[in-house]
Amino acid sequence: MRVYEAHPAVPTGRTVVVLQEAFGVNAHIQGIARRFAARGFLALAPDLFHRSGITELAYDQHALAMPLIAAIGPELITADVHGVLATKGIAPDRTAIVGFCFGGRAAFTAATATPGLAAAVVFYGPGIAAGPHAVLDRAASITAPMLLHVGAEDPTIPQPQVEEIDSVLTAADVDFEQLVYAGAGHAFACDARPHMFHEASAAIAWDRTYAFLDKNLPPTT
Repeated sequence: MRVYEAHPAVPTGRTVVVLQEAFGVNAHIQGIARRFAARGFLALAPDLFHRSGITELAYDQHALAMPLIAAIGPELITADVHGVLATKGIAPDRTAIVGFCFGGRAAFTAATATPGLAAAVVFYGPGIAAGPHAVLDRAASITAPMLLHVGAEDPTIPQPQVEEIDSVLTAADVDFEQLVYAGAGHAFACDARPHMFHEASAAIAWDRTYAFLDKNLPPTT
């Protein structure tokens, strides 16, 4: 499995596993990894498509991405995330998982199977509450604090699913916050897709993400 790595100038003892959109560990995801590294995190972005032999898809190849995503269920996602941490010798309690789109669902999935995880952040993750790989019924296994960002105009995460996620996580006593951004749609933080990028919402979501991670995964040095 290929893993893109971005290293901080000075190690701080904290790691972020960055989980890709539907298009692979492309320039956008690599840029996000470097963004985290600039804030003192070791950022690791595993290639979740590694079993297919496809490393990256263009943004207009969404149809080709669908069968690749369909083939990656909860057990494979968990195996890949745990494999990254084991290979690098990194403890879950010094790790946050942050995912985008398909990777958002993958981040939620990994959080249900990683006891002691420091934090999890989901950016517009469809398929958590409904679909072939839905994992909301595993919410009681989540031990990490969780932050979820959802665009109010995102057709892939309709309001009833947002409400169901709120209800189930609350009932499971998960430490979480789900934030809905007015005027924002799917992939609103992806500046590589200008027609979807919602700059104001993205800036707020990133500020909240940094504050959330600094609170739950502070540097050791």
